[in-house]
Amino acid sequence: MKIAVVKEIDGSEPRVAAVPETVKKFKALGAEVAVEPGAGVKSGVPDADYEAAGATLSADAVKDADVVLKVRRPEPSELARYKKGALVTAIMDPYGNDAALKAMADAGIVAFAMELMPRITRAQVMDVLSSQANLAGYRAVIEAAEAFGRAFPMMMTAAGTVPAAKVFVMGVGVAGLQAIATARRLGAIVTATDVRPAVKEQVESLGAKFIAVEDEEFKQAETAGGYAKEMSKEYQAKQAQLTADHIKKQDVVITTALIPGRPAPRLVSAEMVRSMKPGSVLVDLAVERGGNVEGARPGEVAEVDGVKIVGFTNVAGRVAASASALYARNLFAFVETLIDKPSKALAVKWDDDLVKATALTRDGAVIHPNFQPKTA
Repeated sequence: MKIAVVKEIDGSEPRVAAVPETVKKFKALGAEVAVEPGAGVKSGVPDADYEAAGATLSADAVKDADVVLKVRRPEPSELARYKKGALVTAIMDPYGNDAALKAMADAGIVAFAMELMPRITRAQVMDVLSSQANLAGYRAVIEAAEAFGRAFPMMMTAAGTVPAAKVFVMGVGVAGLQAIATARRLGAIVTATDVRPAVKEQVESLGAKFIAVEDEEFKQAETAGGYAKEMSKEYQAKQAQLTADHIKKQDVVITTALIPGRPAPRLVSAEMVRSMKPGSVLVDLAVERGGNVEGARPGEVAEVDGVKIVGFTNVAGRVAASASALYARNLFAFVETLIDKPSKALAVKWDDDLVKATALTRDGAVIHPNFQPKTA
């Protein structure tokens, strides 16, 4: 059983899919591990560390590899090097990328999309969305602090008092909760909002104040599965007005709202941006999906009347060493379930919930029910 760890060909991707810790674990399962030279350099992992963990370095690491570990979906130029039937695990970004899915199917690989991992107890250790969003939420606050021309904590000095920054977090998922915690650690006054009433207690437990129109409709705004319900137009208007009034008074706004397979919801209008004081900062973590903030530009810091809109992409990748370490553990935990321990060979259980949820292609076809080719 040969496992290949490849160097990402996208120059903007600094993360790597395995670290020395997980290489050792794969070796303990009986796998041969080959690493492309330079694969971990941008994540602070030199080639020598992989060799010390038991991996071999090879420019042609994927040749005859049974399993290929990646961060991003393989490009067509990479697929040509993979053997038919190879298991390829990565963040596949399948929504709206039908041509890329067909290319993987045509290449004969078995593609697993790590971001489709089901939210069940035994898959928590494999949840790449949570591990990467956690770091993105942290980094969003660091980016905001860097762009904000003032201090975050209140400081009492002989020359006078520096007031604490006011930070507003919109969307209280994994990224939002970490953003709240980080901003609080830096001494900011933090408020947060979300359409799910259940998160109010989480927000308050972190020392932040929850902002929402808490009427009867809001109290019923969550499905049995824990997801947000579509709110009435009347409620949306009341919430938008409350948000607009609140944003005017904030120094920093961090938006984290994403809906899988759909464009990011617009939370902050251009009018709201203009209402903020010059020197204020917005950080849009959803910019790659269209953005929560009107005027956000992917990969850039836009400026509107002295207000900065930070639109960096791959924010977790801006903490590459930590992001790679967590992602590598997510991958190991999943790939381990595909290996038969006694025989030390691959043994994919196709009826396993984890496999059914994440397998995109197999035997030359797209097999995931959510991404079947559309028939005319």
